[in-house]
Amino acid sequence: MDYSANYETICRQLSALVDGIPYEVANLANASALLWQELPGINWVGFYKMIDGALVLGPFQGKPACIRIPVGRGVCGTAVAEDKVQLVYNVHDFPGHIACDCASNSEMVLPIHVNGEIWGVLDIDSPHIGRFTEADQEGLEKIVEVLETIL
Repeated sequence: MDYSANYETICRQLSALVDGIPYEVANLANASALLWQELPGINWVGFYKMIDGALVLGPFQGKPACIRIPVGRGVCGTAVAEDKVQLVYNVHDFPGHIACDCASNSEMVLPIHVNGEIWGVLDIDSPHIGRFTEADQEGLEKIVEVLETIL
């Protein structure tokens, strides 16, 4: 199945949506809606923000999700603990995976930084094993760069 996405176009669309808009929740809501609309083969996309030392659910698209994730737990918490992108081919092989939606089989989590500190993460799930590639990672890192400029 072809899951390719035009990340250059998505970046331009996101930049246009958030340009000059000073409202964090609105910008993240539009970002999650845009990614939901443009990324094929996903079943959840959204944000978790660092609040009081843990990741707390922010704007998203998909089924209801876990509200609070401790640093170091699951794919999201690991992304924060290691401060690195987590590209997980099969979540069932990831030690300590937190299953908010049992239909999810692969996941990518990208740390978001503001002023040199981890602000939170962009989390994307798919029901398809192996959905995410290094090309997706490169494209999504550009999306995160746009977000980092407005947060």
